[in-house]
Amino acid sequence: MIETAPSPGFYAPHHIRSGDGLMLAVHQHGNPQGRPVIFIHGYSQAALCWARQVEDPALSHLRLISYDLRGHGGSDKPLDPAHYQEGCRWAEDVRAIMDELGLARPVLVGWSYGGRIIGDYLRAYGAQEIGGVVFVDAITANERGFYGSSNRLMKQMTDLSPATAIAATRDFLRRCVHVPMDAETFETLLAANMMVPPQVRAAMARPADYDDLLADLDRPALVVHGRQDQVIALAMAEHIAAQVPGARLALMDETGHAPFLERPDQFNAILADFVART
Repeated sequence: MIETAPSPGFYAPHHIRSGDGLMLAVHQHGNPQGRPVIFIHGYSQAALCWARQVEDPALSHLRLISYDLRGHGGSDKPLDPAHYQEGCRWAEDVRAIMDELGLARPVLVGWSYGGRIIGDYLRAYGAQEIGGVVFVDAITANERGFYGSSNRLMKQMTDLSPATAIAATRDFLRRCVHVPMDAETFETLLAANMMVPPQVRAAMARPADYDDLLADLDRPALVVHGRQDQVIALAMAEHIAAQVPGARLALMDETGHAPFLERPDQFNAILADFVART
């Protein structure tokens, strides 16, 4: 069988319309004919946070798709809370990207709040058309014991006072990592975070209850979690791994809430191996 060689530097920006009319900023890297992987970022973040994945030659054989969530980055940002409160809307965003780009059996990689969006997708569409799921320091349930020590900061990030919201966002970003970010990365992610209106941040608060879906999931699943995560407790990762039949749990030492950012070589190797096994 002839294999299509990776296309170094392949990059195709898209604006894709979701089911309720919102335009989503979507980016592609890697090999256009490779196995598709969709990266779903977390609360108040942006597709930029996946730069160390989509630009890594070790993953360039894959078709790498990242996008700004509704209300984030370069995507539309309506302030009406209704655009963020219903799980079906988040699910439709993922499905719109799959349909528009013609993605066959993509692997969904969800970080933090992205775990909820994977759950939203599963509830709306089932698992028949995806190849696997990767939960990265993700949240899928509401129990207080599954959360770390950053809830107060996330509440302050919704404040309409820029001074309060910026200070809380700075502290939250610092708590997202155990391995400190370099100044340029921190500044870039802080700027991306501040593109999210406080009204959007507030509207994203909603129940997380996906245990029934995880228990019935019949696709390969990987749970990656930093042992020093201050945002989402290790107990959450252990819970997800116990719920999903056959899920693999990969714990990363000396790593916080963003293992793909803190230890990209290790994370990318784990991800590449998982995608190959699916």
